[in-house]
Amino acid sequence: MRVHVVSDVHDAGDDLARAGDGADLLICLGDLILFLDYADSGNGIYAELFGAEATAEFIALRTAGRFEQAREHSAALWASLGGDRSTHMTAKIREQYARLFAQMPTPALLTYGNVDVPALWPEYLRDGQTVLDGQTVELDGLRFGFVGGGLKSAYNTPFEISDDEYAEKVNALGPVDVLCTHIPPALPEITYDVVARRFERGSAALLQYVIEHQPRLHLHGHVHQPLAQRTRIGRTEVVNVGHFRGRRQPYVLTW
Repeated sequence: MRVHVVSDVHDAGDDLARAGDGADLLICLGDLILFLDYADSGNGIYAELFGAEATAEFIALRTAGRFEQAREHSAALWASLGGDRSTHMTAKIREQYARLFAQMPTPALLTYGNVDVPALWPEYLRDGQTVLDGQTVELDGLRFGFVGGGLKSAYNTPFEISDDEYAEKVNALGPVDVLCTHIPPALPEITYDVVARRFERGSAALLQYVIEHQPRLHLHGHVHQPLAQRTRIGRTEVVNVGHFRGRRQPYVLTW
């Protein structure tokens, strides 16, 4: 069987449409939406709403860790639009989801990323696109487990949950052969982003799960430019499948 795996799509829909070419199945580990493009401030929802220059200033504040100033800057931008913030943002998210779910190949198994909005997904899912979160599925003799979302952080992205809630989903899986998550386990070499020069949040519950159950493989995304693309925890190979918007190529898994 041949499976293609992507994560951190961030509105790269044209390439997503080709990501399943030659595969029996596509797996998507979340982050479909592009709010901010740290490499190009002219892309993403913020740029569409506020322009590239204002977005670049917001990105600079967040990159510098000046989160309070970033929130003040963002509040002023939203006030300049008038109306309800949620209405503007949800409309833009819906535009991206409509494109991305239409472009996504089938069959596909999906879980949520930290910037996704799970409540909206049922409106756009097509036949053959199945969402799994805290659940397992068997594929040609191997059991795959899926856990979506991210942990609470200073970035306050849409689908961040508490450590306890995340751990409940992880512990509900039981033993699997392949663990599929959006975020990585809490290890420095795979949570540090060498371009952003910061640690992203990894999960202690995932690390404990892998130590205890030793799946053959743990696939994740979230960290766009990791210090280490791969590591091992006992017999488990842990692999960052890559920032799809940057790489435009899926990770290939065959057995």
